[in-house]
Amino acid sequence: MLRRHFFLVGALVILGLMVVVGGLRMGFGAAAPQGKGPGGPGGPGGGVPVAATLVQTHTFNDTVELLGVAKGRQSVTLTAAATQLVERVRFTDGQYVAQGAVLVELKDAEQNAGVEQARARVAQAERTLERWRTLAERGFASKAAVDEHEAAYLTAQADLSAAQARQGDRLIRAPFAGVVGLTDIAPGALVNPGAAIVTLDDLSAVRVDFQVPERYLSGLAAGQTIRARTDVYPDMIITGRIDTLDTRVDEATRAITARAIFPNPDGYLKPGMMIRVALSRGQRESLAVPEAALAVQGASAFVFVISQGEGPTRAEQRPVVSGARQDGFVEIRDGLAAGDRIVANGVNKVTGGQPVQVAETLDAADVARVQVASERPGA
Repeated sequence: MLRRHFFLVGALVILGLMVVVGGLRMGFGAAAPQGKGPGGPGGPGGGVPVAATLVQTHTFNDTVELLGVAKGRQSVTLTAAATQLVERVRFTDGQYVAQGAVLVELKDAEQNAGVEQARARVAQAERTLERWRTLAERGFASKAAVDEHEAAYLTAQADLSAAQARQGDRLIRAPFAGVVGLTDIAPGALVNPGAAIVTLDDLSAVRVDFQVPERYLSGLAAGQTIRARTDVYPDMIITGRIDTLDTRVDEATRAITARAIFPNPDGYLKPGMMIRVALSRGQRESLAVPEAALAVQGASAFVFVISQGEGPTRAEQRPVVSGARQDGFVEIRDGLAAGDRIVANGVNKVTGGQPVQVAETLDAADVARVQVASERPGA
C-alpha cells in the first residue's frame, strides 16, 4: 500500500513540473520578437515587405472601339451559268490564281459543234453577199437585194457570237487575281446555275465595314489612318485607313457605315475574322497607377498609400475615383496627387494601417508592363 501511494505522488509531481515548464515556454515565446529584428517581420522597423511605386501622369488615348468583319479586297463565289457536267478542275484548294485563269471546264461538245455550224453559216453568207455585190456593180441586181443579203450576213455573224458565248460559259475563269478556297467539285459532277463551285478572295488587303455612332461623325474622314486588333493575334496592331463613308446615317441605329482598308501582305487576316477597330479621338494627360496597385471591392476602388511619420512606416488605405484603363494603367480622377508613394503590387496581402517595409521602389511603367503580359492568353 505504501509503495502504491509513493508512485501516485511521484506521478503528480512530474505532471506539475510539465505544466510549469510549458507555461514558461509560452511566456518567453510571446515576449520574443519575430522575424529578422525588432518589431516583427521584415527587419528593423518591422512590417510586411512591399514594393512601392510613385503616382505619375500617363498619356491616355481617347479611343472608341468598334467591331467589324474582315472581307477580301475583292470576294466572289463562282457559279456556273448553265447545267452541265464538270470535265476538268484546273486548280487546287488554296491556290493563288491569276486574273482570267481557267478554273473549271464543263463539257462543251454541243457548244463546240454549235460554234462550227455558226462559222459555216457566216462563211456561206459572206460568199453570197460578195456575189450579189458583184452583180449589183454590173447592173444585174438591185440595191434592195444586196441589202437583204448583207443583213443575212450580219445575222450569221451575230449567231456566231452567241454560239461562242455559250461555249465560253463552259469555261469558268477567275475574274480577278486571288486565292481560291476549298471545294468539293470533281470531274463528273453535275453543276447547276447558282450553285457554288468555289470562292475566290483577293487577300492582298482586307476591307472592314463597321458602324460608327453619328455623334462621332465629325471625327471621321476618308483617308484617315486607323488602328485595329484581332482576337486571333492580340499583340499585333494593324494599321489601315478609312476608304469611304456611306452617304446616309441609318435612321434606326443612328450610325453610319464606314469602310476601312487594311494591307495584308502576309495573309494573316482572313475574310470573316472579327476586327476591333480603334477610332482615335485625341490624347490627354492624367494621373495614373498600375492596375496591379488598384484594389476593388464592389463599386469602391482604393490604393494603399505608404506614409512615413513618427513610428513605423504604414500602408494607409485611400479610396480613389478611377477612370479609363489602358496599357496596364488605370486613370485616377480623384484621391491621389502626383508623387504619392503607393504599394505597387500584392495589395491583397496588405490591410489598412498595417506596418510595411519598402523592399524596393519600382517604375510604374515596369509594373504596368508586367500586368499586361500576365493578362495575355497563354501567359
